[in-house]
Amino acid sequence: MLRLIRNLGLGALIAYFFDPQNGNRRRALARQRIPALFRRSSQRVEEAAKSVTSEATATKAKVSHRKEAEKPQPDDVTLARKVETEIFRDTEVPKGQINVNAENGKVVLRGEVEKPAMIKDLEKRTKKVQGVREVENLLHTPGSATPAK
Repeated sequence: MLRLIRNLGLGALIAYFFDPQNGNRRRALARQRIPALFRRSSQRVEEAAKSVTSEATATKAKVSHRKEAEKPQPDDVTLARKVETEIFRDTEVPKGQINVNAENGKVVLRGEVEKPAMIKDLEKRTKKVQGVREVENLLHTPGSATPAK
């Protein structure tokens, strides 16, 4: 049965291409269209490959840049200025009564503030600054003893 169907299909194909009236034209069209079909298929495969490559490159870039590059440790003066910028943002903080020093990532806060809660708040804000490794808090309230080192 399969052989019969194959032979019928082959016969129809031969009759189609070797027809005395239109066979010449049909063969010429086939010679043009078959290579064009392969060229288009090849171009589609190339476009798909380029698309996959670009998506893979973009995904790689996204993954590799997901984590921000670690910044170098700022020098002592820069670190002290960054801490000052952070803690003096609040207008309640007495700017002239607090001294900020930094040495190798260790920040020392000295001075006098009005409220005991502000001492803890300033220490917490200082620890948040990037580059601060340690905080020595020597802040005190008026009338209390100055903390010893």
